[in-house]
Amino acid sequence: MVWLVQDYREEDLAAVVHLIDTTTGLGQESVFSLSECIHALASRQPAVVARRDGAVVGAALATVSEGRAWVMRIAISPGARGLGLTSTLLLALERRLVEERVRRIAYVLPEEDSRELGLRNAGYERRPAVAYFEKVEPVDDHAAETLDRLGGRMLPGDLWSKVAGMEVEKNLIERRVVLPLADPGRALRHGVEPPRAIALFGPPGTGKTTFARAIASRLGWPFVELLPSRLADGGNLAAALREAFGRLARLERIVVFIDEVEEIAPIRHARPGAGHAVTNELLKLIPAFREHGDRLLVCATNSVRSLDPAFLRPGRFDYIIPVGTPDADARRAMWTHHASARPDVDLDALVAASDLLTPADIGHAARIAAQASFERDLFDGAVGADGPGAQTRDYLDALAQSRPTVTASMVELFEEDITTHARV
Repeated sequence: MVWLVQDYREEDLAAVVHLIDTTTGLGQESVFSLSECIHALASRQPAVVARRDGAVVGAALATVSEGRAWVMRIAISPGARGLGLTSTLLLALERRLVEERVRRIAYVLPEEDSRELGLRNAGYERRPAVAYFEKVEPVDDHAAETLDRLGGRMLPGDLWSKVAGMEVEKNLIERRVVLPLADPGRALRHGVEPPRAIALFGPPGTGKTTFARAIASRLGWPFVELLPSRLADGGNLAAALREAFGRLARLERIVVFIDEVEEIAPIRHARPGAGHAVTNELLKLIPAFREHGDRLLVCATNSVRSLDPAFLRPGRFDYIIPVGTPDADARRAMWTHHASARPDVDLDALVAASDLLTPADIGHAARIAAQASFERDLFDGAVGADGPGAQTRDYLDALAQSRPTVTASMVELFEEDITTHARV
């Protein structure tokens, strides 16, 4: 089922009230009455709705008081239940609340309820006495101001689950990076020190940025991307880096991402002068960053062999993880995701035709194919026997027009880099 989640609008009132009223007897009770929900909607308290074919099929609303939000109701039409809409609505509502600087989000169930597992999976923790669930957001007012200055933000909570394919890399990153950070107490009992800094390397377009963002999403930590080009606007990149890391020192539970780090940490004899000073500065900043828990630095590079050897030492980076082009199984998973609207699509043909393509390349080809299907429907009124959506020939035509990001020579160099630089 496909739905569109949007902020609540005044014209949604009747539909949302009807949805709440008709689902109360279906196990979707709340400690808040219908009249209290109507009052919250009328007073513009945070709320989101899910629409399918223009009709409201789900709603989630909250009320905010003294820095705490109470989730008043999550109502879902019977036909949309059991499809993950509850989590989707919760995440959308949480983003609204975080934008309003709400730090604590609570949900009170009237009694033992099937939604308990869903709340736990969404990051809520049950408190003693009644079925009271609370989620503590990791940003307070002071930290939020610092985060704003750094251009950081909370990311949607479902990015990790949306990483299609790349299961080898995903499993490795989850085991080595995410799980020790998510449960540091258990990790330390086994002598596992949670990582503080990792480097991702591989050809362009293979998903290094996607993994960095997904890690932050999976942990529920704020995400800050430091852009060397923006930091260099002041003319002194080394000083700008020092200032940025000084601000980061005020934050807890943070994922910091630096892409194309080879631009600021190249082999020093290859770039003397100012470039040498920037590399030296970064070499000093990383150990200080590592002294604090609940922080992770993720650096990404297309050319790990261009980085200064001192930059990659174990004392600075815990893991150096390769992220390459997807193998056949990963490509099949990606095409299955992109072609889900058409069960008749020849996945074997698409997998064979997309060898060496990156996730970004495959995503672009899928968009081109979808556009072709859309235009055929729009201008010719032609829809396939199995309904709308791109067909096999649309995808193959799009792939034939694609310009692969990664060449065979790049793959050869990447495989050499795995041997000489990877540390997992």
